[in-house]
Amino acid sequence: MSMLDEFKTFAMRGNAIDLAVGVVVGAAFSSIVNSLVKDIINPPLGVLLGGIDFSNFFFVIRGEGTYPTLKAAQDAGAVVVGYGLFLNALINFVIVAFVLFLILRQINRLTTPKAVETPADPPPPPEIQLLREIRDVLKANTATKPN
Repeated sequence: MSMLDEFKTFAMRGNAIDLAVGVVVGAAFSSIVNSLVKDIINPPLGVLLGGIDFSNFFFVIRGEGTYPTLKAAQDAGAVVVGYGLFLNALINFVIVAFVLFLILRQINRLTTPKAVETPADPPPPPEIQLLREIRDVLKANTATKPN
């Protein structure tokens, strides 16, 4: 088998195609979550914190002066730690993890076979029930009689 044939066999396997689809959908989902965090969640959170923008949380390791924004500090050549960007990434991760949890939870509910209730055994015919009662009475009488 040639290398081209082996690659074709590998690429056409269900796992490889599923993985490719997953990567593409994941990339698209990531951009949606980034927009959700940046454009919808962070603005109200910033207002609650007094108008603070997380993306501008940073501190200067090496550089002179103070800078109003992270971009200004980077443009001036200062070495900075942008922990606000890390906070944004952390919020993104938590949201992605939670949404995936909700999606997988629903998928599991749909794919998990529900327990099928087995119907109860039908009651025995009246003759059998009468014979069982007679048997129980006879057992009780023999247990209470002295030998």
